[in-house]
Amino acid sequence: MKIKVCIAGATGWIGKALSSAVAAEEDLELVSAISRGAAGQNLGGILQSQKINLTISGSVEDALAASPDVLVDYTKPDAVKHHALTAISRGVHVVIGTSGLADADYDEIHNAAEAQNVGVLAAGNFAITAVLLMRFAEIAAKYVPHWEVIDYAGAGKKDAPSGTVRELAFRLSQVGPPETVHPVSETLGVKETRGATIGGTQVHSLRLPGYVIAAETIFGLPDERLTIRHDAGSSPDPYVAGTLLAVRKVQTFSGLRRGLDKIMDL
Repeated sequence: MKIKVCIAGATGWIGKALSSAVAAEEDLELVSAISRGAAGQNLGGILQSQKINLTISGSVEDALAASPDVLVDYTKPDAVKHHALTAISRGVHVVIGTSGLADADYDEIHNAAEAQNVGVLAAGNFAITAVLLMRFAEIAAKYVPHWEVIDYAGAGKKDAPSGTVRELAFRLSQVGPPETVHPVSETLGVKETRGATIGGTQVHSLRLPGYVIAAETIFGLPDERLTIRHDAGSSPDPYVAGTLLAVRKVQTFSGLRRGLDKIMDL
């Protein structure tokens, strides 16, 4: 039996590639799509694909009328939480690729998912190399207790830090807080130059032309330093394979899991 999929943000950068990929998979079926800016248009026409013939919905409520098994969300921070909670309330599993949610939002989504016995998988980044960055950083943090994170993105990215770095900071917080020689609160001069404290980790976000997405964790000990960095290119392809894996696995558990590695053999 095919897994029926709804994609929110189907006409976006990743959404277009993901829609085409879902339509090409034998075990998946694209049954609905959401895009507020393209509501009422035929998705196949936009993607120039003869395999896709469905009318784009303007709201999650309309799209869920197609009874999908899984909702995949690649939209915006101000929409993803409503989409997820609405889908959960109707017994639909959810894959979240949208950045911008806070830990409190994830807690609310987790509680709702457990109550409805559906699965939610959220990842700040579905690229395999980003998953490895987080896993390797977790391992390093167990042995090197000093670290900070640099978050890179293009000038047009409004949310900060990126979803990748939010997830990275959360994962590091599960290991424990980093050690500091001088607490940030005791900084002499302009304290804000020390970045923002997220889950105990100091995060510094750069938003400049010429960057796509990159995350860098820097670990330090006396006379030695370790840098673990992930750089993304300009193509959405690295995120598609990881998202398809999530779509296939999200129905196998209930509640929220954060990070693609939670369903991988790492």
